[in-house]
Amino acid sequence: MVGANRGSVDILQGMLREDAIDVSRRHLVRTLDEVFDQKPVTDLHDVLDHEGRPVNSLLVAPLIDYALQSNQRILVLSKIEVAGAEIVVANDRRGSRWWASIPENRGLGNALGQIRKLFDQNILLVPRGDLRVELEDIDLPEGVGIADYLYHPLAYSPRRYDESALADEHPHLDVLEAESIRIIREAVAAAHNPAMLFSLGKDSMVMWTLAKKAFWPDPPPIPLALIDSRWEFQEVYRVLDYIAGQPGTEFLVHTNPEAVERDVNPFDFGSAAHTDITRTQGLRQFLDLKRFDFVFGGGRRDEERSRAKERVFSVRTETHGWDPKSQRPELWNLYNTSLPKGQSMRVFPLSNWTELDVWRYIQRENVPVVPLYFSKVRPFVERDGALIAIDDERFRLEPGEKVHFEPIRFRTLGCYPLTGGERSTASSVGDIITELENTRVSERSSRVIDSDPGASMEQKKKEGYF
Repeated sequence: MVGANRGSVDILQGMLREDAIDVSRRHLVRTLDEVFDQKPVTDLHDVLDHEGRPVNSLLVAPLIDYALQSNQRILVLSKIEVAGAEIVVANDRRGSRWWASIPENRGLGNALGQIRKLFDQNILLVPRGDLRVELEDIDLPEGVGIADYLYHPLAYSPRRYDESALADEHPHLDVLEAESIRIIREAVAAAHNPAMLFSLGKDSMVMWTLAKKAFWPDPPPIPLALIDSRWEFQEVYRVLDYIAGQPGTEFLVHTNPEAVERDVNPFDFGSAAHTDITRTQGLRQFLDLKRFDFVFGGGRRDEERSRAKERVFSVRTETHGWDPKSQRPELWNLYNTSLPKGQSMRVFPLSNWTELDVWRYIQRENVPVVPLYFSKVRPFVERDGALIAIDDERFRLEPGEKVHFEPIRFRTLGCYPLTGGERSTASSVGDIITELENTRVSERSSRVIDSDPGASMEQKKKEGYF
């Protein structure tokens, strides 16, 4: 018995009987409670992460149903120390308990593999406390899953891409890079008070990387600005914390006070009104308050029809409106940066890039991006043809709506209840590039706001939407 490194109450009881020790199961359970110094957590609502936060209560019942339908055993996972040895303890919702010691030379992954061998079905782990963090970078044994989507995301840490491309694989990226850097420098040279609208999406991250190259070794003389709808993905806020903490970075965040006062949200107000109040009006307030004259954006011409009409330097009226019929010519890449009094300029350094160019550049330059772009098992519902993630507890399930737990990723990011994902197995930058090389569907096809009746993207831009 002393040499056992994994087991359950039944295994332990059998081993004792082999040694002619007859102990009741109830007594063993009480003894284990004393040894482990804790009773099993049988209600998933009571599980807390490393920061003492509970799981997303909206997902508990759907996860239990999903596990039953997919023949998986949900186990709450804890780690304790007994007599100087680290032990992982797993229990199900009935209180049955299993455990395994953590070998010094083989680690936590080996212990999870030992627990997996005790079952004739796959197991789905809900980690408690610090295990939430420890499991982040572990290669899981086959048949073991982690329901980390029950929690808020961990703090963002950029990862290096193992498949980084060679610099000479796509030489046209050098041409695009040089053009974008020239645009950024030319705009800053003409500006008195520039800013960069920063959604923290892939295009924003590439644009910021180009801006840092443009002014190296000094930091870019441009503050970053987010118009916060309060309905961004939680992982976007985590990346915001990371970017705002970088040396030499000034990050401004503005939320429309009316949106806060009226609790504007996509469910009660609908996508059109929600976007107008939080995004368009919020942006106009912010620009009026800060009096920025040149404002950078990450829009590209291949994204959407109205964006294809944009110039690189796009003039806006005193009320921030856009008139596609009065755009200035930009022959031979000659840009007119003059501004009449009261008007402002939107500048799009990535205008001539494509989605594929952006991802190839991310791969080549190791640009950090929000993890939502990579495929991962996430909870979502299928609503009006879109896969909408259940990102936090504010989400509202409709009667009879089924929650799915499948690998999906996002090609574009916006307010999470208005942004659809897509089923995908692309979990690396190389996978994403391969996927894009074989698709003919626009990345914005999953954005609910782009299909609002009577409120096209062009109309939104005329009203001041970026």
